[in-house]
Amino acid sequence: MRIAVNTRLLLPNKLEGIGWFAHETLRRITAAHPEHEFFYLFDRPYDKRFVHGSNVTPVVMGPPTRHPLLYRLWFDWLLPRRLRRLKADAFISPDGYLALRSTVPTLAVVHDLNFEHYPEDLPRAYRNFYRSQFPRYAHHATRLATVSEFSRRDIAQRYGVDQGRIDVVYNGVSTVYAPLTAAEQAAARARFGQGDPYFICVGSLHPRKNIGRLLQAFDQLLTHHPSPVRLVVVGESFWWDERMKAAWAGMQHKDRVQFTGRLDQEDLRTALGGALALAFVSYFEGFGIPVAEAMRCGVPVLAAEATALPEVAGDAALYCDPFSVSSIAQGLYALQSDAVLRERLSAQGLKRAQRYTWENAANDLWASFERMCLDAGLPRP
Repeated sequence: MRIAVNTRLLLPNKLEGIGWFAHETLRRITAAHPEHEFFYLFDRPYDKRFVHGSNVTPVVMGPPTRHPLLYRLWFDWLLPRRLRRLKADAFISPDGYLALRSTVPTLAVVHDLNFEHYPEDLPRAYRNFYRSQFPRYAHHATRLATVSEFSRRDIAQRYGVDQGRIDVVYNGVSTVYAPLTAAEQAAARARFGQGDPYFICVGSLHPRKNIGRLLQAFDQLLTHHPSPVRLVVVGESFWWDERMKAAWAGMQHKDRVQFTGRLDQEDLRTALGGALALAFVSYFEGFGIPVAEAMRCGVPVLAAEATALPEVAGDAALYCDPFSVSSIAQGLYALQSDAVLRERLSAQGLKRAQRYTWENAANDLWASFERMCLDAGLPRP
């Protein structure tokens, strides 16, 4: 079978959640199925590390898709022609974008619908594109996959899609993530906390990550309960909106906050593993990979009681109301002050994280692809 794959998010040193999902699942799928030909469709020069095997042919289709106008050019016009030229039997899109002008059977992975629930968090051009195109993608796809039961229900209800057409493929966690030794934890505190204990927040600095309220809550924690604890924020800034600016401007304890920018996996494992706890208070997540990464490191988690996070973390997290600064602050204080709670969450997190492997994700995605082929009347791959 000739399988075309949208790999435009396989970007060296810039992999985000969807990029990691694509990389980790595709490299396992292509290795497990050498009998098939895979055509990776890039929108810019590619890195050879993302050409996962001898049965993978890289194809570059410019221009880079950096704006909704270029999304339309790439997916509406360039991609249909390329699929015809490749004589593709099927198409997989790990980021959910589709060629609406193509009749090639398609599996689309739609990770979440944050843009439907919080459109104000995105620049107008992007939110207009997502809200106009993704309902069409959902109905055009032969089959859909998503990363949680929460997102499965959300897509079905929002777009009127039969839940039977949507498969759940949970994200995985790299084996890089594992608990640190006591010596490694001390070194991590010296590097990231200047020797002090620290909370860590991981994720791109996007409005839905709720960094503004986390900063206010951390400030409230130190005001009411003075201590040497710090806050380390890891991630690349996308849209530093007015809420974040206002929260930062109003902080009394700015000197206790460090922004590291993006970290590679090894450094992130170190930063996570040395933390007192992960504070992940995003108010909308289709999955929430940092939560699973922290659990795999044996690090306690404070999570928002919202969207997919309780599904992912289960009893291995302490929950807070993401829209309440005081609730977040109370959660931070509980984790800072209660060693028994931290130990319990650490143990439960290590156990729960075992279910989130990239092997499971790759197998589940391939099973979804097989169902897509059955739905389209194609031979079983």
